[in-house]
Amino acid sequence: MNDDLPQIPIPDIDWTAISPILIVAGVALVGVLVEAFCPRAPRFVVQTVLAAAGTVAAGVAAIWVYTDLEELAGPVAGLGGPTGDDAIAVDGPGVITWIMLTLFALLSIGLFADRRLEAGVSAFTGRAADAPGSAGEAEANRLKVEHTEVYPLAMFALFGMMIFATSNDLLTMFIALEVLSLPLYLLCGLARRRRLLSQEAALKYFLLGAFSSVFFLYGAALAYGYAGTFSLAGIDQAVTSRGSAEPLLLAAIALMAVGLLFKIGAVPFHAWTPDVYQGAPTPVTAFMAAGTKAAAFIALMRVLFVAFGGASWDWRPSIWVVAAITMIFGSLVAIAQTDVKRMLAYSSVAHAGFLLVGVSGGFVSGDGERLDSLSSVLFYLVAYGLASIGAFAVVMLVRDAGGEATHLSRWAGLGKESPFLAGSFAIFMLSFAGIPLTAGFVGKLSVFTAAFSGGFWPLVVVGVLTSAVAAYFYVRVIVLMFFTEAASDGPTVAVGGTMTTVVIVIAAVGTVALGILPGPLLELVQNAGAFVR
Repeated sequence: MNDDLPQIPIPDIDWTAISPILIVAGVALVGVLVEAFCPRAPRFVVQTVLAAAGTVAAGVAAIWVYTDLEELAGPVAGLGGPTGDDAIAVDGPGVITWIMLTLFALLSIGLFADRRLEAGVSAFTGRAADAPGSAGEAEANRLKVEHTEVYPLAMFALFGMMIFATSNDLLTMFIALEVLSLPLYLLCGLARRRRLLSQEAALKYFLLGAFSSVFFLYGAALAYGYAGTFSLAGIDQAVTSRGSAEPLLLAAIALMAVGLLFKIGAVPFHAWTPDVYQGAPTPVTAFMAAGTKAAAFIALMRVLFVAFGGASWDWRPSIWVVAAITMIFGSLVAIAQTDVKRMLAYSSVAHAGFLLVGVSGGFVSGDGERLDSLSSVLFYLVAYGLASIGAFAVVMLVRDAGGEATHLSRWAGLGKESPFLAGSFAIFMLSFAGIPLTAGFVGKLSVFTAAFSGGFWPLVVVGVLTSAVAAYFYVRVIVLMFFTEAASDGPTVAVGGTMTTVVIVIAAVGTVALGILPGPLLELVQNAGAFVR
């Protein structure tokens, strides 16, 4: 061996701190082996149990890591610290996001596993390679072939989401972005019914997603050219030491913001949202709506607050404008929708705007961190994720002979047909609208309070007014379900499997519980601290 060669340092990795990520990655890899070697007959059950058990184990590990953050602290006591050669930041907000993501993934796996809605098979196509309407597809349906690869794909997406939310440098963040996105592109095209619409959604999501990833990567390259490092803390040092913003820095912030705002579905980067939400299999839509938005928002805040916090007066006005336009556009366009899934998609756009209000606002502490906004956004993401998964679970069960009856006219009289489904959906709609005694009310109140405390009251006024507009189309659905007579060929409410019913109950109870007793969760997110630097 030549001793003159430079020695590559061994990265210092705290395996205990990143154990939740490792568990999810391990489950995803084992799921691939199950696909290769497990007989087809028991494969669906094996994959379901494996994914659910792995997600629970990752969630428990994340809770354990959170309780031991002081022992895992590193340089910043009580908050955690970077690990993996500073590639991953194990801090309070990041670990809480891990817990949130595992909860959303577990509920989504329950929807993936429902086999009673399609005569004993799941909602995913039997063989994706078969052309829609072909003899091969008919044969796969007749033989009840199932696409069990959806479970390892979902676990790989969860793995990417968890890293994305805790990435401490731009290269790790970009890789995590691709790891979470690529499985979702595939999952969107695997619907058993309306396959052409599903494949169109997958293609649109892939093309636009790849385009937005290039923007993020180009922005990361410019940030490296400006700071000489991909580290978020290193970029922050370069920004604060130079004082004034330079064109290279502004271009980096703008291009990276495009990639991140695409993932959260903010205007004008929202065009994929209604088509993908409508065309994707509904369990996948629920998983995306809750998980992707949570991971992307925490990643966005980490980039803006940690890397570019010193240039906040340069990017903050743009975030204000995007937040206002997103709230207004999403709320107004949702009124015109006649398809429930598209209405929920534009609702998601509007909620992205409300969350951006939290990103924009909040007081500034001594080290430049917005503690108010971070805790309010974390609470809002939990409230929105529960209601969103619950709403899409109800959509799965309102069916007619052609499958899911997503046209609003088919929901007339649902309150008489199934009081449980209509009542649960009403709870989720009221939470979306921000009505008191629901989690959505506390979430909106927290982000508006954070913005108001920072002096950004015009944005709060816009948020309150658009919330009033948005309440119209939420209440309209409730009126349709309970106070409108059903047509003679009204919706046939399918008897869902046990797992789907459990998911709806958990989401509804969680939505009401967080609205009546928000204190424990508010205390948890407020004690999470700031992003580690």
